[in-house]
Parts: sequence; C-alpha cells; structure tokens
Amino acid sequence: MNYTEEQLRYLKLLAKHYPTIQKASTEIINLKAILSLPKGTEHFLSDLHGEYEAFTHLLNNASGVIKRKINDIFKDTLRDSEMKGLATLIYYPEEKLKKITKKEQDVDEWYKLTLHRLIKVCRNVSSKYTRSKVRKLLPSDFAYVIEELLHENENLVNKQHYYDGIIDTIISTGRAKQFIIELSVLIRKLTIDRLHIVGDIFDRGPNPDLIIDELMQHREVDIQWGNHDIVWMGAAMGSLQLIATLIRIAARYDNLDTVEDAYGINLLPLATFAMQTYKDDPCNAFRPKITGNEKYNEDEIYLVSQMHKAIAVIQFKLEGQIIKQHPELNMNDRLLLEKIDLKKGSVLIGGKEYALNDTNFPTLNPKNPYKLTAQEADVMERLKNSFTSSHKMQEHLRYLINKGSMYLKYNSNLLFHGCIPMNKQGEFQVVEIEGKKYAGKALLDKFDEIVRKAYYQHTNEETPKYHIYLLYLWRGPDSPLFGKKRMTTFERYFIDNKETHKEESNPYFQLRDKEELSTKILSEFGLDPERSHIINGHVPVKLKKGENPVKGKGKMIVIDGGLSRAYQSVTGIAGYTLIYNSYGLILASHEPFESKQKAIEEEIDIVSSLQILENSSARKRVKDTDVGKVLQEEIKDLEMLLKAYRSGCIKEKGTR
Repeated sequence: MNYTEEQLRYLKLLAKHYPTIQKASTEIINLKAILSLPKGTEHFLSDLHGEYEAFTHLLNNASGVIKRKINDIFKDTLRDSEMKGLATLIYYPEEKLKKITKKEQDVDEWYKLTLHRLIKVCRNVSSKYTRSKVRKLLPSDFAYVIEELLHENENLVNKQHYYDGIIDTIISTGRAKQFIIELSVLIRKLTIDRLHIVGDIFDRGPNPDLIIDELMQHREVDIQWGNHDIVWMGAAMGSLQLIATLIRIAARYDNLDTVEDAYGINLLPLATFAMQTYKDDPCNAFRPKITGNEKYNEDEIYLVSQMHKAIAVIQFKLEGQIIKQHPELNMNDRLLLEKIDLKKGSVLIGGKEYALNDTNFPTLNPKNPYKLTAQEADVMERLKNSFTSSHKMQEHLRYLINKGSMYLKYNSNLLFHGCIPMNKQGEFQVVEIEGKKYAGKALLDKFDEIVRKAYYQHTNEETPKYHIYLLYLWRGPDSPLFGKKRMTTFERYFIDNKETHKEESNPYFQLRDKEELSTKILSEFGLDPERSHIINGHVPVKLKKGENPVKGKGKMIVIDGGLSRAYQSVTGIAGYTLIYNSYGLILASHEPFESKQKAIEEEIDIVSSLQILENSSARKRVKDTDVGKVLQEEIKDLEMLLKAYRSGCIKEKGTR
C-alpha cells in the first residue's frame, strides 16, 4: 500500500504508542470490545440556582436510579425498610454510619451483611463498563480488594471461603467503615456516567459555590452557560456592571453571606457607604425577598436593604454608561435615570408618565445621571479588586470556562440554556456584533468566542470592550441566554403600576411547541431532526397549570422544573432530571426536598415520578455514541498501522 508523506508521519507518531504488531492488535481488540458495551447513563439537570442540598441529593440518589436498582436486586429478599436504609447509606455513608454503629448490638455482623449487599449493588452498576474504566474510579487504598470482590462469584464453593475471608479481614482490621464509605461513593460514580448542567448554577439559592466544588469532583461534566452564570463569570473578570448586578441579586435573595464568606469578597465598604447615604431611607422596596428572618434581627435586615438600594442605583448608573457609549446594543429604552423628574416624583417610560414609589436618590445628579459619585466609584473599585483577587472566585471562573460553552452537541442531543433568538416569522434573529451580522448557530458560536476572549484578555486593561457583550448576554434584547426584549428591574423596584413590569419573551418561546421549530434548529446545528432532541432550560415549566415539558412532538425537552425554591410555587414540582440510558430517555420529575438532615435521620428520599419518553428493546451501545465514533476512528488508524507494519513500511520496535 502506498502512503502519503503525511500519513507516514502520522503512523510513525502512532507507532510510538503501539510499537509492535501485538500491542496494536491488542488495542484494536480492546476498543472493539468497548464498542459492544451498553452506552453509559447521562443525567441532564438545569437551573440549579444555588440549591446545593437538593442538587447533591439528586446526585447521591442518581435521581432515583439507585433506589430502583436496589429494589430490582433485593425485592424478594429484603423488607422495604431495609432497602430504604441501604439506599440512604449509599447516599450519606459517613453520617449514617455514625448513627448505625451507635445503636447496633452486633456491629461486626451488621458490617458483614451490609458489605455483601453493597458489593451486589456495586457489581450491578459496574457491569456495563470495562474493568479498566472501573479501575480508574477505584479508591487507591482499596482498589485491589474491590476489584477482587466485584469479579469473584461468592456462590461458587471453591471461591466462597476466599470471598468471605476478604470481608472478614476488612472487618477485623477495623477498615469496614472506610470501606463502606468508599463503596458507596463508587456506586454513585458508576451510576451516572456523564453529567450535563444546562445552565444557571448561580443566584437565588444560597450555595452555588458548593455546587461548583461538587461538580469539580466528577470526571465527566459539561456546562452550558446560563444568563446567571454569565453574571458571576463577568463579575470575576472585573466587569463593574456585573459586579453590581451580582451583589444586587445576592442582597435581594438574602445571599450576601455567600458572596462574603464563600468567596471572601469584602462588602464592608459598600455597607459603610449604604448606611451613611441611605440612613434615613426606609428602603421598603429593597427588603430581601427571601430573608430567612429567623437568622437576623430587624437592624440586620435593614442594613441589607440599604446595601441593596445602594448597589441597585450604582448598577443602573453603570449600565447607563455602557448603553450610552454603545447604542448598537439597542438598549436605549433602559436609560431611565435621565427620565426621572424628582419634582413631579415620576419617570417617563415609553412616552408615558408613571409615579415613582420612591424619590430618594441622594447620589443622582439630574444633569449627569449616570456618573458615579466619588464614594460610589471608590466602593466599586474596592469591590473589583476583591473579586479579581479572590482565589476561589478565579478558580471557579476557570472551571466554568474550561467545562462550559454556549451550547453542546452530544450523542444526537443539542443542549443550550435559553433560546435561539428568532423573529415572529420563525426566522433566526440577526444580531450585529462589531459590524458583522450573525444568526442561529453562528450567533452562539460568536458569543462563545467572545466569552472566551473576555476571559483570556480580562487582565489586559486595553480590552474591557468584551465586558459590554457579557452585559448583553445577561440582559440584551436578542441575547440567547436571556430571551426577552427587556429586563424591567428598575420598574419592579420603583413603580407600583405592574403594567411596566411585563417582560416580552422572544418569539422562540411561543413557537417552541411546534415541531417545525425544533426541526429547523436541529438542522441548523447539523443534527438529524429525526433522531435528535433539543434539551433546554431557563424558563420554568408551569406543570401545575398544565404545561408539558415535552414540546415539538418530542423533539424538545424543557428541564427547568423549579429546583430553586423561589420557583416551586409557580411550577408545582421541584425540578426535573432527564436520564438517557442505553434503553432510551426518561424524564424524572421531583417533589420538594426537605433537608439533608431529614434524609439522614428519617430516611426521607426525594419522591420522583418517571415519564418514559423513548424506549427501545435494543440497547444503545457505545458504538452508537459520539465516544464510539471517536473509538471507531482510532480503530481505523490502528488497522492502518497494522498494515504498515505487515507491509514493511514501518518497522516494529522493541522486538527481538
């Protein structure tokens, strides 16, 4: 066979990894064996909004999958209470062990029984993977022992004593507790092969930082950025507008302690400024929306309200500066500070005058309404320094950049958080960026490029221009992450007339029930509409009002079901998980999660109901996945290398 110079160069590089016919042949055998295995299980979640406890419980119980596996394995041998106890042990092994070991009379016997049960569960969830893949997930201290237990049959007479002997030794050497913990963690890891987070990790709930920390422990994770994620990412890059927005939202939802304690942001300059500037202002419209009043006295709540108002006014000023400098953003209707008439106590919006419910603007200069006072500018400079020097903030920003994107195509699914901007005729909306026009896939690709440029150049003082596009992604009229014509934040604070509070959604959201829309979008992104799906978040599905999360005749699945407590009164449930296993697609809808403490003490699990969206008797194999396509290309390359060896074009190395 004749090879081009480029092919020979590549094959010589490949030969360094597989220097003999035997090694290349062995790898081909291994890869072909992997292709025949069932595909790994993918879990899709969106709009976590800082709800760390509920999120981690869904990870721990694999959205109900672990409980169902326990039922399948032990339904004829264990009582319901025993299966429930075993499930809770897998979810929270350290906490459960502390309670169980105190009350068990014969703890060694309990260890022995429990270890046998956990090994059965672990063997079940590991059965679809190669030994090498399982081996990579094994804890180093127990890797050999776990591998032996997983692949030995305790029911064979000649193996029973060996198997029991291993378990007896684990107990007698005092390692049973740690072994149970490691087995439980391994079961959880093996149950979810890949985790997709379809946007909005941040805001509203109290612990987005812990969610990021948790995600960083998982090997296979991808994130599609949401509009709230962009706020935190932009703030970490030093965008003054988004720093102000982040703190305003944190104050509104009573989460300033997350900003201060988790990320080490110094809020004292803002607090001092707010107390001085708004000391006689009741700040009624700025009381925290979700206060957790039992934590604070009235003076503390009042301080948060003052800080809330102070940073809101600063935000409106900073946004106004950007909008005036960049009319191409088409956000001039948000220039409201210049339309305030303090004498009349009103503001002009859309040519109509509305009464203000608050006319105390001590830092507002009517002649130059968007200019910060010297004190405001000093506060923002201090905050910027605090954000950009926070090690944890920068570490999380780097993770979101590396794991995140505007959209993802994976295993015939298209994942994006918000929308693909459209006009009322159902055509992709054209958006002009830096003098060029973009729409559909090209628009999302351009914004993805901009976010990465903003990150890699954010320490360069000459390139803050990308901050304007981060602001646009947060609240711009054709932002694919926001999906509304305008964000009426000012009106919701300062105007009682609710007709000003309305936010017009992009036509995408009215059209997405139609199959044609999904077909158009999937085709735009190069996916086959007949076997692909859109997986979308951002707008909570109002299940209690009869809305269906499955749209476009099954081609689109909206998975924001209200994991955030702030939305649960609207949705009627507490979140969705879309599960894609080797048999098809399952949508799990979840009831509200009470607390980790109740889950441990009372073994109260999240109640999840399942809706089978697609089911096939023929299991999908690794060869049917994106990973499988890559492996098949590797096999082709290795087969080419074998031919090169056998034809004498490349010589084997390391042979005698």
